[in-house]
Amino acid sequence: MNSAVDEKTTPLVTAKPARSKRQRLYWLGGTALLLATCGYGLYWMKTGRYLESTDDAYIRADWITISPKVPGYIAEVLVADNQSVAAGDPLVRIHDRDYQARLQQAQARQRESRAAVSARQAALATLDARLEEQQALIDQANADTTSAQAELKRARLDQQRYRELVAQQAASNQRLESASAGLAQARSAVARAEAAVRRQHTRHQVLLAERTQALALLEQAKARCAEADAGLELASHDLDDTLIRAPIAGVVGQRRVRQRQYVTPGLPLLALVPVEQSYVIANFKETQLQRMRPGQPVEIRVDSFPDQPLHGRVDSVSPGSGALFALLPPDNATGNFTKIVQRFPVKVLLDDDARQQLPILPGMSVIAEVDTHER
Repeated sequence: MNSAVDEKTTPLVTAKPARSKRQRLYWLGGTALLLATCGYGLYWMKTGRYLESTDDAYIRADWITISPKVPGYIAEVLVADNQSVAAGDPLVRIHDRDYQARLQQAQARQRESRAAVSARQAALATLDARLEEQQALIDQANADTTSAQAELKRARLDQQRYRELVAQQAASNQRLESASAGLAQARSAVARAEAAVRRQHTRHQVLLAERTQALALLEQAKARCAEADAGLELASHDLDDTLIRAPIAGVVGQRRVRQRQYVTPGLPLLALVPVEQSYVIANFKETQLQRMRPGQPVEIRVDSFPDQPLHGRVDSVSPGSGALFALLPPDNATGNFTKIVQRFPVKVLLDDDARQQLPILPGMSVIAEVDTHER
């Protein structure tokens, strides 16, 4: 009977150490949870609450479309798909036969216009010489008039003198008649001299009018010469534009142009993507922008390389939300209103060594995390 009692009491004695072990485990687990909670709370107080993250972010680049400035048939495509090119490298060449002929035509017009300007200048110089000659003729006519007037004065005095002598019977009537005839001739000479002066002045006025006309024709020739120079420059530009060059360094994409294709100005031929100048556009909610400022550090994780974070800096925040610049912006003043949190594009510039770390390309999705703590 004693043995039966001992068998029943033995499990009660062994249960006490097991209960104390479970209590120690609970205590250790609670302590670890408390420490983790305190650690996370401390991390959130110091760092976590200042981190703003979004997965609505992508890598972008200011790519451009290459289009021709002159029409024509494509003679040669000098680049391939996805080829890297430097600024100034030739991309596409258009047949330039017609443009070379237009350049030669413009050069001929320029030579013709310059010859016309030279001819007008020579005509103007001739008129200036004739004006000088005419001024000399006017001076000569004035001198002749002065001489004729002096002769008239002398003839008048002779006629008066012989009249007095005839009245005193000291001279014959024949001498008086000769003096009177000389006076009439002197008067006629004065009239002829004065008429010659008027005629020379009239001729001078005609030459002045011709000179004014020659000046106008010279200005007209100069204007045509300037027009010919401009036409030559435009023809030269058109000839240069038959060889399309890369305006920036980048990678060729969307190559649609083909040899012997007819192209017109503005037709997209290919795209040029400046991969080395790519950046990140992260669309943050408006509630995340309270402490966001330019210059704050950003950690970027590309979806293609999630284990290799990149770093950058906040460059700027868009002046309006994405809905504001949409093709069809919503009108919240119509119908039932439902408040929706708006997103604002934030531009993030990558560090200089980021592109050496990973082969990132525009269009890749990323996760951007901004540290907004004011340190």
